[in-house]
Amino acid sequence: MSLFELTLPLIVLFVVFGLTVGILFGFFGMGGSFFVTPALLVLGHSAPTAVGTGLAFVFWTSLIATLTHRDLGHIDYRLGLLLIVGMTVGIEIGKRVLLALVGLGLADLVVSVLYVILLAAVGVFVIHDGRHPALEEERTIVSPSSRVLEQISIPPTISFRGGTEISIWVVLLLAVLIGGLSGFLGVGGGFLMMPALMYGLALPGAVAVGTDIFQITISSAYGAFAYGQRGAIHFAMLLPLLIGSTVGTQLGATLTDHIDDTELRAAFGIMLLIGSISVASKTISHTYGIGLLHDLSLTLLLGGALVMSMAILYLGVQNIREERSAARR
Repeated sequence: MSLFELTLPLIVLFVVFGLTVGILFGFFGMGGSFFVTPALLVLGHSAPTAVGTGLAFVFWTSLIATLTHRDLGHIDYRLGLLLIVGMTVGIEIGKRVLLALVGLGLADLVVSVLYVILLAAVGVFVIHDGRHPALEEERTIVSPSSRVLEQISIPPTISFRGGTEISIWVVLLLAVLIGGLSGFLGVGGGFLMMPALMYGLALPGAVAVGTDIFQITISSAYGAFAYGQRGAIHFAMLLPLLIGSTVGTQLGATLTDHIDDTELRAAFGIMLLIGSISVASKTISHTYGIGLLHDLSLTLLLGGALVMSMAILYLGVQNIREERSAARR
């Protein structure tokens, strides 16, 4: 299907959806593929097409964010290159597993079920994380996990910004596992890599964010290329999504300076839980032919993202006005 075969309302819908997801990605640093891939699944696209299009979307949004973090000096390139190697291997493994399930006719069901579980799990994590200081802070979290990983001294080892020294093999294994999930579900892996870098490798928060987004850019580019070779990217839908997300990502990133994201993290987590319910409704709808549940799933997924992004824009504009008013006094 070409872009010209899409109706104008559909094109507008995907531009607006890309805008809302871009705002969420730019503001929270996660959420891109977690909405695009499930949305394509809910709209009835096959698992490989939804995954491939999701990876292509992740590549573009993370590329924009990477350029910003590069200028801020938030990227540990040695660690990032190690993660890219492991993620690339993992993505290839995940892709092959997914295609094997396609041959068995189980891919759509398995991917949908895993999305239900992961959206719920990430939603709970984000709600819990909202009680703690923002990830962007320049601080190092020394956790029991990081102490355990430091004790695995299989050579060669590598030291990171923050003073942690860990075996290269531990880093590669971590990246392969997360890469497998990325290749299987079409997610960037940031929702797992971020806490792994902060609590496992004890990286300062800002460096964890920048390095994670850097590796997502490269690894998702590989994943999108791999799926693109099999014709599993829906370019007609991808283009309007990217148009919207390019503007949205810049808006969201700009508003991080004007809104305390801890105030909104709980709401974002609740929205991820709504996304889990949406994909579950879609799965039940397709299994038992209940049309009402399909409409409900689409409304929950698209409506939730729209409401959250509009809330961010509203609060951001309000805070900017208050800041300018206070500056004039």
